Formats: sequence, C-alpha cells, structure tokens
Amino acid sequence: MIEIRNVTKKFGPKVAVDDENIIIDSGQITGFIGPNGAGKTTTINMITGVLDPDQGEILINGKNILSQPLEAKKQFVLIPDTPDIFLQLTGREYINFLADIYEVDTQVRKERIEDLVVQFDMASDIDARMASYSHGMRQKTLIIAALVCDPPVWILDEPMTGLDPSASFLLKQKMKEHAAKGNTVFFSTHVLEVAEKLCEQIIMIHAGKIIYQGTLEQLRDRYPGLSLEEIFLEVNRDE
Repeated sequence: MIEIRNVTKKFGPKVAVDDENIIIDSGQITGFIGPNGAGKTTTINMITGVLDPDQGEILINGKNILSQPLEAKKQFVLIPDTPDIFLQLTGREYINFLADIYEVDTQVRKERIEDLVVQFDMASDIDARMASYSHGMRQKTLIIAALVCDPPVWILDEPMTGLDPSASFLLKQKMKEHAAKGNTVFFSTHVLEVAEKLCEQIIMIHAGKIIYQGTLEQLRDRYPGLSLEEIFLEVNRDE
C-alpha cells in the first residue's frame, strides 16, 4: 500500500502538486492518468524519494519515505519512463547490481535471470553493454531487473514505451500476477486503452490536484456509454 497524505510540492511560484491525498491499495493494479504537466512524474518522484515534498507525508507499506528512507525504498522498485541509465554496464551486470541492493539470494537471482531473459527474448544480448541496446532492449532489461528483485510494491512510469507487442503483453501478465498475490502495482500511463483493460482503480490528476480516485465501474457510472479516453477528455475539459 502507498499512502500520500496532504502532500504539496512547489517549484518557485508554480504548485506542481497541491494538497494531494491518495491511497493506493494492495492486491490490484492502480492506474495514474493525467495530461502532460499534471503532476504525475512529480508525484512519482516524491513517492520514490527523488524529491522531498514541501509538506505532507508519504508511506510505503507503513514506512515513511522521509524519516525511514532505507526501509521504505526496500518496499518498492521503480521502472522509470526512460531506461537510459548505467549504460556502461552489461545487462547482466545491471541486473546483478540491483539484486545486490535488494539482497536477493545468489541462487534465486540466477534462476530468475535465466528464466526472465528467455521470456523477454534477451538471452543473446544480456551480456552486451546496455549502451549498445535499443530503447526497447534497455526497457526490457530494467523490467527484468525489477522482476528479479520482486519487492512488494511496483511503481511503473510509462513502462510500455518502446516495448514490442510480445514484451508489452508479458509485462502486463506479470503485473496482473504480482497484484493477484496481494501486492501493489502503481502504473502511470498516457495510453488510456491500456489503463482501461489493465487497471481496477484509476487515479486522475489535473493541474496538481486529484480529480478522481475510484474504480473504473464507478467512473463509468458517472459517464455512461463513454470509453475511458472519452471520459478523460470530458473530465479534463470540465476542469
């Protein structure tokens, strides 16, 4: 579970996130949607400790990201919206580096790596430097690393960007399996069709304010006959 309580973040005079209150429950996939500049990335950066909130608190499985940073960060893994990190490492070196941080047992990680590189069609490239990878291959490597570490909370920021259809489908299956085990999956996306098919809960943000949090069914009840894309456009037009 992720709890965001009365969180505000400003950049100079601009209020990027305004008194945000969110509960992201375990056991389901929660979609986080909003237009560009709405505050999605700022929110994720505060959840993961990249940015400090100006006020309020954030708890990850009961661990405060500010006062208990190490304990809180052990609870989650982030798949960022850009995979251009640690490019001088090989894919395997990066995965093992992350697994060291999460203290994954050597034999367990070995078995997971060998299984996942086959599933994501990376077996022939995993020992090459990530600098030589395409965007999609880098993204798959970050996903494999996250799955190898497998903490209870997954935070994914536009994770399907650059993935081929096979890898995208596989990631969606992994997300469903993780949530079905009682874990937390928090998923930011611009692809509303994906959110509509994948997410049980939807959180909608506009201009730094949460304008909707609830199930898709409840949202559809407010706007009968409309797709999530049409509802999104309607809600943001009203705002």
